[in-house]
Amino acid sequence: MTPASVVGVGRLWPPRDLTEGEAPDARFTLANERTFLAWIRTSLGLVAAAVGLEAFAPSVAPDAVRTPLVVVLLVVAAGLAGYAFRRWLSVEGAMRTGRDLRGSPATIVLAALIALAGAVLAVAMLVT
Repeated sequence: MTPASVVGVGRLWPPRDLTEGEAPDARFTLANERTFLAWIRTSLGLVAAAVGLEAFAPSVAPDAVRTPLVVVLLVVAAGLAGYAFRRWLSVEGAMRTGRDLRGSPATIVLAALIALAGAVLAVAMLVT
């Protein structure tokens, strides 16, 4: 009986990226995990910002601006959490098989979305 079948996941876990090739140096695996956790912290920060904006700052911006901004922050946070896992898995697989590591387009997208959200909120605060 394999460990995956013991936990009931069957063929889904562990994925191929974690079983092919040779295990990398533990320092690299742990560094990859720290990067994953940093992405998760960023995702949680976006959730906290959305909740704070909706719950504690209703007078900061009108509902027509605040609600879509909150929804965008929550959607980005959810997408970022999913991306973080996929990225962790991809990097781990690349290290195991000796493939090159690619840069992450998420950094540019995340920075642009946060800048846009900040600009929209600043304009809304100035207008009200």
